[in-house]
Amino acid sequence: MPDMRELIVEADGGSRGNPGPAGYGAVVLDPVSGEPLAEAAEYIGVATNNVAEYKGLVAGLKAARELAPDATIRVRMDSKLVVEQMSGRWKIKHPDMKPLAAEAGRIFPPSQVTYEWIPRERNKHADRLANEAMDAGKRGKQWQPSSSTAALDAGARAGALDTGAARVVGDAAAGAAKARAALAGTTSTAPASTAPESTAPASTAPESTAATRVAPAGGDALSEGGVAAAASRTATTATTATPPVGWAAAADLGAPATFVLLRHGETALTPEKRFSGSGGSDPDLSPVGRRQADAVAAALAARGTIQEIVSSPLARCRQTAATIAARLGLDVRIEDGLRETDFGAWEGLTFVEVRERYPDDLDAWLASPKAAPTGGESFAAVARRVAATRDQLTARHAGRTVLLVTHVTPIKTLIRLALGAPPESLFRMELAAASLSAVAYYKDGNASVRLLNDTSHLR
Repeated sequence: MPDMRELIVEADGGSRGNPGPAGYGAVVLDPVSGEPLAEAAEYIGVATNNVAEYKGLVAGLKAARELAPDATIRVRMDSKLVVEQMSGRWKIKHPDMKPLAAEAGRIFPPSQVTYEWIPRERNKHADRLANEAMDAGKRGKQWQPSSSTAALDAGARAGALDTGAARVVGDAAAGAAKARAALAGTTSTAPASTAPESTAPASTAPESTAATRVAPAGGDALSEGGVAAAASRTATTATTATPPVGWAAAADLGAPATFVLLRHGETALTPEKRFSGSGGSDPDLSPVGRRQADAVAAALAARGTIQEIVSSPLARCRQTAATIAARLGLDVRIEDGLRETDFGAWEGLTFVEVRERYPDDLDAWLASPKAAPTGGESFAAVARRVAATRDQLTARHAGRTVLLVTHVTPIKTLIRLALGAPPESLFRMELAAASLSAVAYYKDGNASVRLLNDTSHLR
């Protein structure tokens, strides 16, 4: 019996509106050459991103099963939600996704399938198929294999089109032969016209209107050159990776702990620019703040990268976090170290009102991080608390992407510390309500600021 080899399934889904007009795409790849063996795509009407992603997974697994039911399957997706749920690390709570996840789990025995998250830029082929399906749906049609340029475009983005040749796709028998050859550890060199007959169905998966196509074996000018080179960068079982050069060769830093930093949505005090910390009242989100939380939830669901949620104990953060958690199907962990500064007697006052009532204390506070608001907490004390919390969270969540729902001062402090900036830099950053920032923390203690005050999801 020949050694069993892998097939790679890459899948994606999208929704223009979330929920809105949606479609999915999936491609089955030869793990050695990177050649596409089969593609599937479908416009599915109005649905969410997550539903479309799950449908893409189902279609990709079915296409792989048609090619080689005994293969081991490595699924690669840029949806952290689907990868973590199908890997059994996250609970599946949403009623629309439970049956899709169950269907995906029945296509192959669980022991034959592994799941791997990849960045969106490495999932371009499936992403393009999903967009082609949505474009076709906009025209009132379904995706057709003959009109797709996804394989061509994916190859171009990977630097695979050195010959300028176009990929020919459409022979199911030859594609199945190619898959069997890959599984047997051999290389098929026969032209497509002489490929052995296959018993695998040639087009669509059962009980679906999705279109599927299978690539031919042999006769492909891209298979031995550019595509193989691109595959060597992404298929970890295919070749030995080239050692890193330059500063990256100094150490294997591994996957960082990435904190996505979210300032809570608006409260009634936010537009009036009143001091609102942890020492006064604990205001709820306003109607605007609740809408902002919904918008953030939709944006984060579309990205599909958040694995865990940690929140400040204050109501405005807990409410923001709960909205997002419900959308992502995650739980919320409360962390007291993420609470806002205690502004003492200044709570609920505007800057002008503080200037009128506590001028000397305000001047001292503006001049030194060690000075505290009247009866409150200094920025130096907040920095010690936030740094200790950061260290605990980075140790606990190494290699994970975690949403921290917190406040202005903790977020600015994390950014300042990551940059090695002086304390006065806190006064030189703007953080809008419901804005997103991000910092990655590596094993060697270094940090990288990746985003600051992003409000594009609110527009």
